[in-house]
Amino acid sequence: MKRALTLLVASALSLSAFAATDTSKAQAALQKLGLPATELAPAPLDGFYQVVTPQGLLYISADGARLLHGNIYDVENGMANLTELAMGELRQTRLSDVEDSMIVYPAKDEKYVVTVFTDISCGYCRKLHNDMAGYNERGITIRYLAFPRGGQGTSAWREMESVWCAADPAKAMTQAKASGKAGSSQSCDNKVAEHYALGGAFGVSGTPALVLTDGTLVPGYLPPERLLMALQTQ
Repeated sequence: MKRALTLLVASALSLSAFAATDTSKAQAALQKLGLPATELAPAPLDGFYQVVTPQGLLYISADGARLLHGNIYDVENGMANLTELAMGELRQTRLSDVEDSMIVYPAKDEKYVVTVFTDISCGYCRKLHNDMAGYNERGITIRYLAFPRGGQGTSAWREMESVWCAADPAKAMTQAKASGKAGSSQSCDNKVAEHYALGGAFGVSGTPALVLTDGTLVPGYLPPERLLMALQTQ
C-alpha cells in the first residue's frame, strides 16, 4: 500500500510543471458537461488532470477535449490501481468532514471503524444491522451514513430524515430497520442530502456500501467474521 502511494505521489511530482499550466480549458469543459470540479490535480497520465466530481473521480485532458472514466493501473509496479488509491485517500478525508453527523454503534474494545452507507428499505442493510452485536464483539465499530437509494422525495428518504432528527437516532435506526418506519415523523436541519451526495462521489451505487479504515469501498453485506478478515488483510 505504501509503495503504491509513493508511486502515486511520484507521478504527481513528475507533472509539477504541468500542474502550473492554465486549467481554464479543462474547467470550462467540465462546466459545459455539468460536472462541477471540487478538486483538480495532475493525473498519473501525461496531459490529463484528475478531477473529483459528484459522479466520482474522472480524468480530463488539459485542452478539455477528452474525458476518461475508469481505473488507471501501474503495469510496471504490480498493477497498482492508482485510481482506487486516490479514491481511498479522498474517502478518508471526506469522511472526517461528516463524522459529527454519523450514527455510531461503538465496539467496547474497538480495533476497527467501518463506515456504512445504509438505507432502511434495503434487506441486506437490515441483515447487517441485525448482526451489530457480532461486529461489536469483534472490535468493529459501525458508523452509518444515509443513502436512500430511490433518491429525494421517496418514503425511505423521509423516514431516514426522521431517524437522523430523532432524540435518539441510534434507537430510531434500529426501529426503522425492523419496521421500515422511524416512529413519529421528525424534521430538523439534517445531513441526509449531504450523505447521499457524498456516496455518489465515492462511487456508491447500492447499499450497504462499506468504507474500510484505509478508504477501500466494499459493496454489499459481509457477515461479522468475513468483515473482520477483510479488515485484518487490507
